[in-house]
Amino acid sequence: MSTALRSDRTARILKEEIDRLQQAGSLFIPKEPGGWWHQYVCPHHHTELVFDDKRVDASEFACPHGCSIEGEAYRGAWLVFKHQSLARVALQAAAVYAALGEASYAQLSKRLLVEYAEQFPLYPVHPEAQSWMLKGRAFHQALTEAIWSTTLIRAYLLLRDKGVVFEAKEQAAIDVFLGLLAGSMEEYRHILIHERNNAENNYTAWLNASLSCVYAARGEQTALEALIEGQGGFKHHLSIGVKADQFEFEGSTYYHVFVLRAYLISAEMAQRFGIDLYAVTGADGQSMRGMLEALADLADDQGVLPALHDGPLARAPYAREIAEIAEQGLAIYGIAGLAPILREAYRQLGAADGEQLEALLYGTDDRTLVSGATRASRLWPDAGFVIGRVAGNPLSFLADFGEHGGSHGHYDKLHLTLMHPAQTLTPDFGMVPYGSPMRKSWFAETAGHNTVSLDGFSQAPHEGRCVRYEAASDGKSVYAWLQTTGAYEGCTMNRHLLLTGEWLLDWFQVELTGEETRSIEWWMHPAAQPQTGTLEERDEIYTLRIQEKDVSAISEQKLPIIGGFTADAGLLRLSYQLGADAEVFHTALAESGDELLAVHTPGDSVDPSQALTAILHRRNGRSADFIHVYRAGSSAEITRVSSQEIVVQVPGQPESASRIQLTEDKGLIFI
Repeated sequence: MSTALRSDRTARILKEEIDRLQQAGSLFIPKEPGGWWHQYVCPHHHTELVFDDKRVDASEFACPHGCSIEGEAYRGAWLVFKHQSLARVALQAAAVYAALGEASYAQLSKRLLVEYAEQFPLYPVHPEAQSWMLKGRAFHQALTEAIWSTTLIRAYLLLRDKGVVFEAKEQAAIDVFLGLLAGSMEEYRHILIHERNNAENNYTAWLNASLSCVYAARGEQTALEALIEGQGGFKHHLSIGVKADQFEFEGSTYYHVFVLRAYLISAEMAQRFGIDLYAVTGADGQSMRGMLEALADLADDQGVLPALHDGPLARAPYAREIAEIAEQGLAIYGIAGLAPILREAYRQLGAADGEQLEALLYGTDDRTLVSGATRASRLWPDAGFVIGRVAGNPLSFLADFGEHGGSHGHYDKLHLTLMHPAQTLTPDFGMVPYGSPMRKSWFAETAGHNTVSLDGFSQAPHEGRCVRYEAASDGKSVYAWLQTTGAYEGCTMNRHLLLTGEWLLDWFQVELTGEETRSIEWWMHPAAQPQTGTLEERDEIYTLRIQEKDVSAISEQKLPIIGGFTADAGLLRLSYQLGADAEVFHTALAESGDELLAVHTPGDSVDPSQALTAILHRRNGRSADFIHVYRAGSSAEITRVSSQEIVVQVPGQPESASRIQLTEDKGLIFI
């Protein structure tokens, strides 16, 4: 399909969407400012509440499980969605006009823009905003206001580009809006950069993007150039907000996408003055291309981006953001690895053919860029992530050893994500909206990740290290040795991950100093139900102990232990069905005194109320070796030869036996 035909089809679908909203009478701006969208979450099920953009107003808000929720905080959050939805309609109508030339859509876009411009001075600097927030007018947060404003101003610029004329009174209202917006964005940049000394904050990227849009709308090239070059500006933020290995400094995939989207908007505005930011690099080589390539390497085989640290596992607004940056990455840089990510984003939006606003604004029809090339292993030494891939093995792994991540970090060092083309088996389950107490009571905690905790307590915020990373020159294996000494006082943890063409070996060692024995707890959270014939019912409780970070108080959460797995000849054998045709087999070495337990836990962050079954491999003592092996299609066996030596073999294939030794200096080696 040619670009023109595809754009025409997409524009007509987007036009029909607008028509449905007009028929519902919902395209009128609220006179009330929005609140904080993170409070739009059910207090009972902890799922995000339903937003229907066809509704004109709302005082009751529906949970997907049937709850009806009322309250000012929920209404304020609903208003955020409503304002953002109307800004998107303004841009969508402008894009439809640009594509089809139907004047009524230009008029609709212009009406929404002018009404918001006239209303904006009437919104107060938000009196209900929380004390830590930089306050906006139309929203609690100036951050939300910055994002919303870029959508409106891009609509305004698109209309102007297509020859739409604003009358003197309309233009005067828009000029007032731009002036007030610029004043607040400049003030908050000063606070962040100079008073709080926090220029690297993701806020800064969005304040820059909003101001870039203002300066583009006003034709102020000198102001834009100063913004690009100055402290906290585009070039400086790229140097301090992104690490040298191209990952956003907080180690969060969501905030990586978030900041990258702001950068791309700034670059779009600079391009209007003939300034090319698309090829700009930071002090250590950081670039938008590099950030996009990092995402292409990070995604699983289906194109799903992992929810590292804070960020949603899946939600429609996030999928639209991913689509926006992926479309630009394909069109501007030709990064073929973004194609699966784009397909997955559109799948989540129910638009498999990509008939979305992002495709109309940024898309290219050169879908020949889609390739099935095998991706290599990759180490992000600064951000602290490692991915292992070996040709011929459908299993791959992603592990986290880097910095805590500040306010968006999790207590999850040495977390392991195990991936298969059919489905990621042990994902990081993401983060609920921040208004849910489960943000701190489960999703950020160590026990909610695939790593080790002690005595029910979470790890301290800290940074681990990669002791050794080696991708074999013949491509037949990849090995990562990850270590942390800061998770608990007097505790050293080493996780050894060895991926071959046949299996993945996970050897997790824990050593404690002192004489006290502790409960050493290895966790695995599969997204698929573990299959086994050896589960014996148990009626016990696991106690998760949550240490408040700024006070001495400890709260507790009780998780039901529903059964104990029985090992056969010292081996636990489990399997996981992934879709109709894929199965992963899991074998664990069970030492004397080990407990292998099935624990009911909250579900993923999309719907925590749908419980999952976690595997808890527990030992009381001062040291522990947790040795597990995974294989796709059929099982692999483990034989312990000595404390530092094992044999991994595929049953019935004696030639497959691999003798592996754990050494002090090199970690795992084949012997």
